[in-house]
Amino acid sequence: LATGPRQNNSIFYEIRTYDIKPSKMKEFVEMVNKYIHLRTAHSELVGFWSAELGAMNKVVHVWKYDNFAHRTAVRHALANDKDWQGKFILAALPLIEKQHNEVAYLVPWCQLGKSPKEGGVYEWVTFQMKPGGPALWGEAFRAAINAHVNTGYTKLIGVFHTEYGLLNTVHVIWWNESPDHRAAGRHRAHEDARVVAAVRDSVRFLESQQNLLLIPLQCSPLK
Repeated sequence: LATGPRQNNSIFYEIRTYDIKPSKMKEFVEMVNKYIHLRTAHSELVGFWSAELGAMNKVVHVWKYDNFAHRTAVRHALANDKDWQGKFILAALPLIEKQHNEVAYLVPWCQLGKSPKEGGVYEWVTFQMKPGGPALWGEAFRAAINAHVNTGYTKLIGVFHTEYGLLNTVHVIWWNESPDHRAAGRHRAHEDARVVAAVRDSVRFLESQQNLLLIPLQCSPLK
């Protein structure tokens, strides 16, 4: 993870979360779907979601960069893109209450996945682990994730660890066919002795956990 081996390249992901004014959420989503092509002309969008459960009037979007120089060049180009600034930024900023961003890497044992089909839902789980990094909790965390993967009820999309932002944070993205499918799978997992044992070992290193149920926007590559 952050202090151990990571993927053998400089690719990272910027995770952006925006809190939108409650009365403006519909307008904001419509604007994103209409103008996001102006933004994706500059760099790759991984996914764009709105929160359905666990938070309200919040969107999460993830952008992929080759390295920090790539991000710097993209940000400079965006600042000088008159269409992007005029058609989206000037209109969108008054709709946003708060912005937050993080830089994260995929863990070395996880490749970014795709949903088996369109029409499902995404679960975004944020784990705040105890200070000490993967030397302390990495193996136990990986075992807990793999135990859930092995049940087969959910699809792992990605596991990210923060480089900028709150450290010792791990974000895990899962895909499920529906909220009910997820609930049924979780019920079975909680009765699986292998999952229970792996989670019990990992939770010793856990400070807090937050779960969001996310719905992909029309423009999201991950649907």
